[in-house]
Amino acid sequence: MGERMNAHPRLRRIAADEDGSILPLILGYTLLAIAVLFVCVSATDLYIAQKRLDSLADAAALAGSDGFTLEVDGETVRAELTDGGVREQADAVVAAVSQDARLISAVTPDGISARVTVAAAWHPPLFSPFVPDGVPLEATATSRTALR
Repeated sequence: MGERMNAHPRLRRIAADEDGSILPLILGYTLLAIAVLFVCVSATDLYIAQKRLDSLADAAALAGSDGFTLEVDGETVRAELTDGGVREQADAVVAAVSQDARLISAVTPDGISARVTVAAAWHPPLFSPFVPDGVPLEATATSRTALR
């Protein structure tokens, strides 16, 4: 019984030495959680920026396919696209919709479809050493002219 009495002060001394040992773990996990949060926010923002650029390319290609001229050959009428017409229409849409994006190319490969490529640079919304500062984004869309 006397040995048991002496064990309690030793246990108290050992327990007192362990005070505060959980604090570094809590701080480490908190920093890890903040880093993961920053990366997730940046990844989400990058995804949304790419989707916006895809939508802009779609809109510019659709507008470019409206830049046709009507060709009448006897009794047949056909819509003919030119590179200049596609570029003019696509450039107007890109200039009106976005200040950050630029028109890379706007061409008609076959005379009935418009292919438009737009580009922009993405920058993360939050500073983080785990995320690159700028990522170049590019989107290409094609739209066809149909005359019925």
